[in-house]
Amino acid sequence: MKTKLLTLACCLMSLNAFSKETITIATVNNGDMITMKELSSDFEAKNPDIELKWVTLEENILRQRVTTDVATKGGQYDVMTIGTYEVPIWGKQSWLKELNNLGENYDVDDILPAIRSGLTVDNKLYAAPFYGESSMVMYRKDLMEKAGLTMPKAPSWDFIKTAAKAMNDKKAGVSGICLRGKAGWGENVALITAMSNSFGARWFDENWKPQFNTPQWKATLQYYVDIMKEYGPAGSSANGFNENLALFQTGKCGIWIDATVAGAFVTNIVDSDVADKVGFALAPDNNLGKRGNWLWSWTLAVPASSKKSESAMKFISWATSKDYTQLVAKQKGWAKVPPGTRTSLYKNSNYMESAPFAQITLESIESADPKNPTVQPVPYVGMQFVAIPEFQGIGTAVGQQFSAALAGQMTVDQALQSSQRLVERAMRKARYPK
Repeated sequence: MKTKLLTLACCLMSLNAFSKETITIATVNNGDMITMKELSSDFEAKNPDIELKWVTLEENILRQRVTTDVATKGGQYDVMTIGTYEVPIWGKQSWLKELNNLGENYDVDDILPAIRSGLTVDNKLYAAPFYGESSMVMYRKDLMEKAGLTMPKAPSWDFIKTAAKAMNDKKAGVSGICLRGKAGWGENVALITAMSNSFGARWFDENWKPQFNTPQWKATLQYYVDIMKEYGPAGSSANGFNENLALFQTGKCGIWIDATVAGAFVTNIVDSDVADKVGFALAPDNNLGKRGNWLWSWTLAVPASSKKSESAMKFISWATSKDYTQLVAKQKGWAKVPPGTRTSLYKNSNYMESAPFAQITLESIESADPKNPTVQPVPYVGMQFVAIPEFQGIGTAVGQQFSAALAGQMTVDQALQSSQRLVERAMRKARYPK
């Protein structure tokens, strides 16, 4: 009898193991995603018929692998971590499955409209945001007060230059301003493209003709080069997000304009020497109706090649839900909650009280309009990028010209002329307009 019971138990265990469906999740190796993986035992406990297989990669490698897999319909992954840049492109190419089965309690209408808009193609949601960001001004309140100035909540670029000059103190090792200078479509081009929107510039006109030979682009790049040469740190053409973060945290920058996600870093008393001295403001403008902020989100999506989309959508629903926010808060504290995705988070007093940058983050995201990013009409989606497949290549090439101008290797006019030529050539090769 015991032998029969043991045999039956083994059969049931084997049947249970056999009935589990394994989904493969490709994700980036940053802190929020590591936390997601760590807490995923909660999902598996609630979904015993689903097993998770993780592929965690550095950002550049992740991009390469998921892009190859989705383009070739390889079917290697069931859930992909991708950004706001990829979603509209891949959605239009039918490389992603519509997220139409996230469950009755998911509350898709709670997703911040600006974030949701960037992940929607033809009124269909193709990715769910895990966390989102815009950009904002971070500044030293003590240095601003010492200079006899008051940072407006919504500053102009003229005020930023005035403040940078007033706070610049090279003898004390303090630069008036720190901005991205490192070449790359996700580094200096992200910042300068967002800036250019507020100067009335655009990458392309309605017929996809490059616009770097316009007065608006000249004004943008000249302002950027001038303010950085006069009040920026030495070697700024090599500085990206991480380098400027380190400078700001060690008290060597008066003003830093960058991603809203940095708010949690610069106010962290463990890592930041100036944690109690940081103020926040909206990204600057030029009174043309557009601020120099951007919009980005790390998202979870299901490739069209996945044969396990039902299970994949269950996981995405769990990882991007309001319940997941509560889980992170309980296990890690409110400071660790993924920001910038849901309206309900910004109505939560626990979060708002623990994050002095939260209100500016919310307003920065809500003011972003990736479908209408510029003063003049454009044929593309994106605020700090252009959502076309060619942008990674041309964006990096243009970034090299901008970085060279900042380093003094060419003039602003030469950098813009070179950018105009190389983008024209790339667009002809790609046969735009299509």
